[in-house]
Amino acid sequence: MSTIESPDEISLIKACSNGDNKAFKKIYDKHSPTMYSICLRYMKNEDEAKDALQEGFIKVFKNIEKFTFSGSFEGWMKRIFVHTSIEQIRKRKTHLDVSELNSNELKLTSKIETGTMDAEKMMTLVQQLPDGYRTVFNMFIVDGYSHREISEYLGINENTSKSQLFKARKQLQEWLKDWF
Repeated sequence: MSTIESPDEISLIKACSNGDNKAFKKIYDKHSPTMYSICLRYMKNEDEAKDALQEGFIKVFKNIEKFTFSGSFEGWMKRIFVHTSIEQIRKRKTHLDVSELNSNELKLTSKIETGTMDAEKMMTLVQQLPDGYRTVFNMFIVDGYSHREISEYLGINENTSKSQLFKARKQLQEWLKDWF
């Protein structure tokens, strides 16, 4: 076993593996804010993020016995929530839209006040990106996947991943120019 997890966390994980509902709740209470923020980054709105959060925790609890204690439990969970969010996008669209969109088609649906850009405002901007741009941006910039990993997971060409990231950055820069 790794020393990454505290003894309390290890006992909670083991209890969950044995079907202890109280341990499930403790893990949910501890990790749901972080996992919700991951879902919110990938999804377009709070309702979709809540659905992804619920689905992700179902997967965590169904597969918790597969956690091997060879790395961080939170890191293991984060991968599940990233993948769950991407699956939710796929279900909604049948396939990830990675088509070329011109900047005239990209409009902010909400007005953000001028001033200093904080994390919440940046999140709002990222959520306005088309699914393909937003997914690749989050996977590469925030979650640290390589373009090769992104292309394999999403079933797209590696150059398409690079192109989507470039376009996401370009669009975000355009939107940010309006505030600074």
